[in-house]
Amino acid sequence: MDDGVAQHSWFGPPEVAVTLESAEETREFVRQWQGFMTARVTLGVVMVALQGTLFVSGFSHSHLLVLVSIAYCASTVASRVLDKPHALGTSFNWSWVTLVGVDVVAFSALQIIQGTNINYTPLFALPILFSAVLGPLRLALGTAAGVTVMLLTSTLWTALSGGTDATAYYVQSALSGVGYFVIALLAHQLSRRLASAGQRARLNQAAANIQRHVNELVIESLPDGVLIIDRNGRVLAANPAARQLLGNERQVQGILFDLKSRPGWAPLWHLARICIGVGESAEEDVSLSNGPHSIQKVRVRTRLAAPQGVGAESLCVLFLQDLRALEARLRTEKLASMGRMSTAVAHEIRNPLAAISQANALLEEDLADPKLQKLTAMIGQNARRLGKIVDDILQAAHVAPHGEPLSGQTIALNENTHRICHEWAQQNGETYRLVTLLSGPALWVQFELEHLRRVLVNLLDNARRYAKKQTEAIQVKTRPLSDRRVELSVWSDGAPMEQSVERHLFEPFFSSESRSSGLGLYICRELCERHGATITYQRTPRMVQGQATEGNEFVMTLLPAPSADAAAQGNPVTNTPWQKTLY
Repeated sequence: MDDGVAQHSWFGPPEVAVTLESAEETREFVRQWQGFMTARVTLGVVMVALQGTLFVSGFSHSHLLVLVSIAYCASTVASRVLDKPHALGTSFNWSWVTLVGVDVVAFSALQIIQGTNINYTPLFALPILFSAVLGPLRLALGTAAGVTVMLLTSTLWTALSGGTDATAYYVQSALSGVGYFVIALLAHQLSRRLASAGQRARLNQAAANIQRHVNELVIESLPDGVLIIDRNGRVLAANPAARQLLGNERQVQGILFDLKSRPGWAPLWHLARICIGVGESAEEDVSLSNGPHSIQKVRVRTRLAAPQGVGAESLCVLFLQDLRALEARLRTEKLASMGRMSTAVAHEIRNPLAAISQANALLEEDLADPKLQKLTAMIGQNARRLGKIVDDILQAAHVAPHGEPLSGQTIALNENTHRICHEWAQQNGETYRLVTLLSGPALWVQFELEHLRRVLVNLLDNARRYAKKQTEAIQVKTRPLSDRRVELSVWSDGAPMEQSVERHLFEPFFSSESRSSGLGLYICRELCERHGATITYQRTPRMVQGQATEGNEFVMTLLPAPSADAAAQGNPVTNTPWQKTLY
């Protein structure tokens, strides 16, 4: 995914990635800790201000209340500054004493010293909440129990000191204790539920982010182009396939670009505007102009993305398919089905054809009339032609797949090329037209000898069909390349091919004439790819009878032998210099 796409997500602005669960829980605990510490400091400052105001105004004459408030405020500030966030533990320990215990003791002291003038019992909710949220349930209930005992003890002390009826105070202390137990239980349950919900939310967010990332990777790797367009014609996102179809990737690679900026993109903007305005999907073949001499035919499908949320606008999603690639895919599927059918038909034809050829040969032996012999010759000629077509079809069906390992056979290219060309020229009466131009040094390549024979014979048959009736009209040449690979070419002085024919040269069952099966060049390509070699077509000049002549050339680029030792296992090296040979 490139920088432009990485900065702008397909599904909105990118979210912050969720970190590890333990780190997220640690940050949440720190936030809660700091919140409680800040609340304690605030409460300490308020208590100092309250007691100081009461003392100055004369409503209170107790220096002890002011000192307790100042001491509590100082302890909260020290805890906020010096203490690091840590768990309270599962029981009453030193950490609980320095934090929760200080609060309980300070509020109890204020309640006992103040007497009945001011009620400090609501302040006990802070240490109980602290224990319930940041500690286990047992510690929270223990803190509530301790506060209740202190309240009852304070009420008993007041009753014994004053000698008055303290029944109402006992009831108030008991009810306060029950409330503290309820607060501890509910606060603990709520905090755990919130923590569990937060954990599930983090897991869901992580899963959503992963799914989001997977979706973006899928869209980026789609062979079809995808565009997201708003109602103003701005492209919010475009995958690489879409940018390639639109052309000029440097200018359209940013986060946003406008479809209205180029006249050649007008058909896309027209379809997007109809989709957003009407709300219906459409499919249409359009032509995009990427320059004065560049016309791209594209199949466009539009889909409306409904608005998500209040105030959101509708977006149009355009799916772009290159019509040439689509037609090629359909043609490949059609050829595959035709190949399977042709192979089955070839198997069925082979046996009756053999019977016809045999019967024709027997009939020809008993005929003396020249007219009848001419008819049997025609039958034999067409039977051999049908047999050649059947053999081509069956050979194409039996070509080894690309995934099958190579045999690793090493052959002497010059020697075997000379032998194959000589045999072919003798069999086909082409000794006057074929010339071989083989390089001086011995060339060792990785290729099956029988496969090389099949490729060369197919290329020579193809050259024979179109070459002129003159010497040196067909030329076979070998030469080493700078990267240690070896080049083998078959050239003929035939007329130039039409562009429509050249485009489909190596496709199965494609031929420019009706007498051919259209499998020769396809078999050549498959066998070359099987051995890691390549075969290409080009129009090049050659010297024919001292004059430069344009012709059709098929060039094979072969892999070299791994080493000289491996080459020695092939055919023996011939020291004869490979001069120009004319058969």
